Amino acid sequence: MAIRIVSIGKTNDDFLARSIETYLKRIKKYAIVSWVELPDVKKKLFNTPEELKRLEADLLLKDVRPTSFLIGLDEKGKQFTSREFANKMDHWAVSNSDLVFVIGGAFGFDQKVYNRMNTMISLSKMTLSHQMVRLLLAEQVYRGYSILNGEPYHND
Repeated sequence: MAIRIVSIGKTNDDFLARSIETYLKRIKKYAIVSWVELPDVKKKLFNTPEELKRLEADLLLKDVRPTSFLIGLDEKGKQFTSREFANKMDHWAVSNSDLVFVIGGAFGFDQKVYNRMNTMISLSKMTLSHQMVRLLLAEQVYRGYSILNGEPYHND
């Protein structure tokens, strides 16, 4: 089982970067996990948010194989409890060998990314910074695996 997380831009906050790395190391007990941080699109290459989203879409989709199961993190996505998310991850893993979570830029995704997604999830009804979403996703993926393996990390 392989999990890839693809995001636009680097994690700028040292605390967040260290915390994300901690969870990625924990996840490796259960799955092959990698994080792809795509470069920010240079300001001189776009004039509008729509142009920016199109350029980011090209970067994001270049890193996605045709057989990948693409899970977009988006405010319009479905929300789950941690147990529901764990069960969804298990279901997706049974049917697909390559799960790819994508985190877009500040303006969201271009329509061609939405069209390619197999599903969308939301981590909260609240607006979250793209930096914070990275940490929350890493933690929830780890939590999901700990739930599936009956380990004591998660408490109901």
